[in-house]
Amino acid sequence: MLGPFRSMGRPDFDLLVVGDANPDVVVTGAPRVPEFGQRERLVEAGALVLGGSGAITACGAARLGLRTAFAGRVGDDAAGAFVLDVLTRGGVDVSACVVDPGAPTALTVVLADGGDRAILTASGCLDRLEPGDVPAALLERAAHIHVSSYFLQPRLAAGLPALFRTARAAGATTSLDTNDDPSGRWQGLDEVLPLTGVLLPNEREALAIAGRADGDLEGAVRDLAARGTTPVVKCGGDGALTIHEGEPLRVPAAPATVVDTVGAGDSFNAGLLAARLRGLPLRRALEVAVACGTLSTRAAGGTAAQPTWEEVTR
Repeated sequence: MLGPFRSMGRPDFDLLVVGDANPDVVVTGAPRVPEFGQRERLVEAGALVLGGSGAITACGAARLGLRTAFAGRVGDDAAGAFVLDVLTRGGVDVSACVVDPGAPTALTVVLADGGDRAILTASGCLDRLEPGDVPAALLERAAHIHVSSYFLQPRLAAGLPALFRTARAAGATTSLDTNDDPSGRWQGLDEVLPLTGVLLPNEREALAIAGRADGDLEGAVRDLAARGTTPVVKCGGDGALTIHEGEPLRVPAAPATVVDTVGAGDSFNAGLLAARLRGLPLRRALEVAVACGTLSTRAAGGTAAQPTWEEVTR
């Protein structure tokens, strides 16, 4: 069961996001198989936007009215300056973000084809982020700690159980969006899941983490809940699925004209966290989260169409 979150208004920050931030180069209308041999092909559109699951979630949360801080690493380069500028203009406190002179900012190219996409990431300084980069005082000043992209940040992942213990001892609640595992192994989560209040995978990630080769999503949700966390699964156009009082709880998504699905899951994360931090009951929080994810698909990139709290709850 998804228990209560620490309420807004007590600490300095409602939400601290720890994780990845990078520019996304989003190419819309990309061919399924790009043609090599120095061939040039025109596509529908291209955009340079803020990327990284953590950064997009932080921007979405700030847009929804949460006092939000972000802790991560960027390089001492133009890409890092771009990331910090966009986050700051989005209302996110980046004073704890490390500017690393020893490695470049991560960079992602997203090849978007309708509702599907291929993602190519140069990890740069992502794998240098570690728990020690997150000031202990900042953990004590936040009501909720959300961590993104577990498998892209091995040093952070190795120390995440201790970081979550520290946060929980200070009274904070916790959540994790592992995102994809490029290795395909999906290992190393056993210790951290019981310390994770909410796990936020998509359908494929939930099945992989649970080791469910049979494709039984409800079975995966039950398995993950038995490991000590509350899974809230993002199901795209089918809404969301969680478990409540031992039974599956599904919330549908409204029909939408999709421009770009990049970052929709991260906007979902922001919506769920904002709703729960405001004390909304579980079903209503899921409805808000699904709406945030859906509305974010109205424009290219992860942050351009993120809704305000008034927009998503009217």
